[in-house]
Amino acid sequence: MDNLLLWIVGAVVVLLLVVGGVVLARRQALARRRPAELGSAPAATDVREAPPAATATLEQTVEAPPATTTTTAPPPSPAPAAPAVEAPERAGTRMARLRRRLAGSNNALANAVLGLLSRDRIDEATWEDFEDTLITSDLGVGPTQELVGTLRRELSIEGVQDPEVARETLRTELVKLVDPTLDRALRITGSDGLPGVVMVVGVNGTGKTTTIGKIARLLVAEDKTVILGAADTFRAAAADQLQTWGSRVGVETVRGSEGGDPASVAFDAVTQGVLKGVDVVLVDTAGRLHTKTGLMDELGKIKRVIEKKAPVTEVLLVIDATTGQNGLIQARIFSEVVAVTGIVLTKLDGSAKGGIVVQVQRELGVPVKLIGLGEGADDLAPFTAEGFVDGLLGR
Repeated sequence: MDNLLLWIVGAVVVLLLVVGGVVLARRQALARRRPAELGSAPAATDVREAPPAATATLEQTVEAPPATTTTTAPPPSPAPAAPAVEAPERAGTRMARLRRRLAGSNNALANAVLGLLSRDRIDEATWEDFEDTLITSDLGVGPTQELVGTLRRELSIEGVQDPEVARETLRTELVKLVDPTLDRALRITGSDGLPGVVMVVGVNGTGKTTTIGKIARLLVAEDKTVILGAADTFRAAAADQLQTWGSRVGVETVRGSEGGDPASVAFDAVTQGVLKGVDVVLVDTAGRLHTKTGLMDELGKIKRVIEKKAPVTEVLLVIDATTGQNGLIQARIFSEVVAVTGIVLTKLDGSAKGGIVVQVQRELGVPVKLIGLGEGADDLAPFTAEGFVDGLLGR
């Protein structure tokens, strides 16, 4: 009985072991198969449902299109205005104004004349002082002696009985001395339909370029058409200065490169004047010392080149009136080179010695045609003997 029980227990144990071994074996087999199945299985697809439809409120709301903003382009900026063309003062009114300025100036000749008229009694010492003052005012020894001799005959040495008679006598003799018979008209009329050609020459610092600008204004005021030729290619900015003067009165300027051939520029200016049918061509030239032979010869070349196109009708020499006797020497040499036909006296106001007017005319036989009495754009006027003397006498 006991043995049977042992056999039963043993059989149960064996059965349990067998069953457990089978179960364990299957689990291990399953464990080995799962990784292989997982590696060969297709990747799972993440399928997401579409979001739920919008609510009825949103569906029914029609979104307004964005507001279109109208951008207004800024108005185009106006083109820069052309420089205003000035209206120069006419010649007729200039001389009266300049005469008043001359009367109020510190002119040595004017002071001498007015000093004589202010004397109650004119004795020998007075005449001697008067003569010395006239000579120092650059009137020259010859003209001074003529004037004093005539006045001494006309006015009593005992004194001036009638100041008005004395003043009129003095005026008459001064006008004779300045010589009203000289032809002072500018030669600005060309022949055969060609323009008049005016060359302007002088030493450095006399104000040639400024004078040309003022002459252009004077001609425009008289309804003349003008072209400027900037043949001063030596001085920096000379062409710019001349062009500025021209643009103020609507006058064209022909210019070349700095340091270029001045004769070529002058020729081009005259050519343009011929093509456009203008009345006058004004040609600026570089300032040069009258003692420099090479530079003086260049002036002659410029004139010759111009005359291949049109005759030079006027050669104006600009003289600074304050230079006195030196200005007279300049005039003599320039006249030999380019046959000066007229004188422009600048800076005749202030401390200028007005006697040079008489002396330069007598020495060269060339009339003073224009005078400058200030720095204003219209402070240049045609010269007249009567107007000059009246200015000296304060009339």
